[in-house]
Amino acid sequence: MILQQLRRRTPLGWIQLRHNKTRLLVSIGGIAFADILMFMQLGILNGLYDSNTAPHRQLQADIVLVSTQARQLTNLLSFPRRRLYQAMDVRGVASAQALYINFIDWKHPETRQKTAMLVVGVNPDTKAFDLPAVNQSLDKIKLPDTVLFDRAARGNYQWVIDQVEQKRTVTTEIERRTITIAGLFELGASFTTDGILLTSDQSFLRLFPSRQAGQVSLGLVQVQPGSDPEAVVEDLNAYLPQDVKAMTKQGFVDFEKAYIDQNQPIAFVFGLATTIGFIVGIVIVYQILSTDVNDHLAEYATFKAMGYRDRYLLGAIFEEALILAAIGFIPGVGVSLGLYSLLRQVGALPIYMPLLRLVLVFTLTVVMCSLSGIVATRQLRSADPADIF
Repeated sequence: MILQQLRRRTPLGWIQLRHNKTRLLVSIGGIAFADILMFMQLGILNGLYDSNTAPHRQLQADIVLVSTQARQLTNLLSFPRRRLYQAMDVRGVASAQALYINFIDWKHPETRQKTAMLVVGVNPDTKAFDLPAVNQSLDKIKLPDTVLFDRAARGNYQWVIDQVEQKRTVTTEIERRTITIAGLFELGASFTTDGILLTSDQSFLRLFPSRQAGQVSLGLVQVQPGSDPEAVVEDLNAYLPQDVKAMTKQGFVDFEKAYIDQNQPIAFVFGLATTIGFIVGIVIVYQILSTDVNDHLAEYATFKAMGYRDRYLLGAIFEEALILAAIGFIPGVGVSLGLYSLLRQVGALPIYMPLLRLVLVFTLTVVMCSLSGIVATRQLRSADPADIF
């Protein structure tokens, strides 16, 4: 019954839009612009979150131990290694291994320009990361002064990647030491670092002679099969001294995000920019629909004089708003996908288009156009055929 009524109904809104093709194209462009603004802000924000927490999510651990003074992955501070041995006394803990982390300047193997890299030292006899490329190359970093290089590091490292893939020796200098790049893996740059070098714990300590083996940056804890990580976390925090704290791996991810939210106004800035894009879209669509109503006020008054109710005429305006939302959304998605690809290549940001973001922005676009339609129809509701003729 409803479908039959829709088929018999004259698509007045579409006819109005199609009548002025120039205005229609301008309308589509305006809505697409607003959608692009929202897509870019949401995409970059999520990309920054994902890039900053990529190492956290790839850790081969159920529970993470950090110093109570730690602020984020790149500012962890150290704690005594004996805390790992003490953690083994807690019921449900299967293993605990150390991770060493610090920043260092290195010379680009090709250009010899200095840049900061995050160096991670691991025990090459254990798997610290859930990365096949790393785990298959752990024997390589057993050699002194040998590292694995993050192929997704920010900057032009294509020559380095090609040389390593061709099994050629690539060396550079770090703190007056000659370093050999023996393999590649992929994690990506972040908001705070351009890339990661992964090496053995012994090579790490040679690169940082002031660091002691008994002072570790991170503890990776595996729980026994059948144990509840949340319960083990509670037991660890109750048993260990107050200079360390335990959290689940997801808790460590949330710990990083919380630091970003509290100390770096990234979420506020990008959230504000998204809101501005939404408001810009409302203004653009309002101007379009308001102009259309004013241009056809006499025709709408004629409809009223013929007995059509306000509901029918308002439906036509909302029809225009929804059509604009649907048509304008398509080029907005297309351009945003192109910009996402550009940012992945230039900025080394893991920025993609998940389905949830598509649904969110489309919903915002429909709401944006609907709100504009509500405002634009005020004059139409008050129009009196007697006043117009």
